[in-house]
Amino acid sequence: MEAARSESAVCFGPFNLDLKAGELRKEGAQLIRLPEQPFRILTMLLEHPGEVVSREEIRKRLWPNDTIVEFEHSISAAMKRLRQALGDSADTPRYIETLARRGYRLLVPVECAEPASPPTGVGPALPTAPGQVAPATPAQQPALSEAKGAARQRRRARRCK
Repeated sequence: MEAARSESAVCFGPFNLDLKAGELRKEGAQLIRLPEQPFRILTMLLEHPGEVVSREEIRKRLWPNDTIVEFEHSISAAMKRLRQALGDSADTPRYIETLARRGYRLLVPVECAEPASPPTGVGPALPTAPGQVAPATPAQQPALSEAKGAARQRRRARRCK
């Protein structure tokens, strides 16, 4: 059970993304609200760290073929909300680089980690020490996709209620 749980969280920079709970935390404690589309774009970037994720790939993931939407504007708006949540800037990126007319690239390393649990004691939860986090391996990538799929199903179920 613990092995599956450790593959459901991803660390990048000072952030910890719990894929099963759909929660983004900064420095182990501060919960950051992230709307669905920015969350899904973030998971795509985390699946391909250092690689370009094209706007077309984002469009295909966010909107099925039969959906009619002004996706160019929608992707830009979702990226703006994602950058605001991360405290990032398109002009001086620390986490997400924009490649004009191509897509986006995550600039920081990604690691698999235990999900940050909400504080239970007197003080805030301590961030996970860098030495305690194992780097993501290609074998762990399917678990990231599986957890993302489970989160997507939960969101769909909530929308259908």
